[in-house]
Amino acid sequence: MRLVIAKCSVDYVGRLTAHLPAAVRLLMVKADGSVSIHADDRAYKPLNWMSPPCRIEEAPGVWRVVNKAGEELRITLEEIFHDTSHELGLDPGLVKDGVEAHLQELLAAAPHTLGEGFTLVRREYPTAIGPVDLLCRDGAGATVAIEVKRRGEIDGVEQLTRYLDLLGRDPLLAPVSGVLAAQEIKPQARVLAQDRGIRCVVLDYNTLRGIKRDDLTLF
Repeated sequence: MRLVIAKCSVDYVGRLTAHLPAAVRLLMVKADGSVSIHADDRAYKPLNWMSPPCRIEEAPGVWRVVNKAGEELRITLEEIFHDTSHELGLDPGLVKDGVEAHLQELLAAAPHTLGEGFTLVRREYPTAIGPVDLLCRDGAGATVAIEVKRRGEIDGVEQLTRYLDLLGRDPLLAPVSGVLAAQEIKPQARVLAQDRGIRCVVLDYNTLRGIKRDDLTLF
């Protein structure tokens, strides 16, 4: 990535025309070839930009950024204050916080969160119709199948119902009860789960991670 801080004016010539009068701005050139012009406000949104594929033609005092349609972003440089390049390498991309796999991992490490005396038998317990997220034993030693979701909906209840039906046929596991564990459980899913004898547990992701809330509460 190349970062240039310069006093410049900018003209866009193409389907639309636009002009930015001379001012000090940040010019950002990324490895994909994109060029964007930023002011010291507007958060992440650039004042103007050219998306790839495009080419940059640099001459003294002028950058011409041209895309494959022939549209041009012309940057006239009056004074350059900073010009540096950095190799950032490949980015792994955004990892969403609180995804099901992480919730599953946290619950596997602390199965007692789901009920008193719960112990883990296996994570991703294999069945002929897919893996059960968590297979546990409750305080009395009975088998419990847990379906973990970020958002508990009817589909999750139906999925867990199929697992319970299959697991209940195994004499080494039967009888098997079910728990739907999610950060949020929709009312319709809760009603259906109750009708099928499935217990619902609402998860607090921060509590599972051992993070205490900073805001004050009365109780």
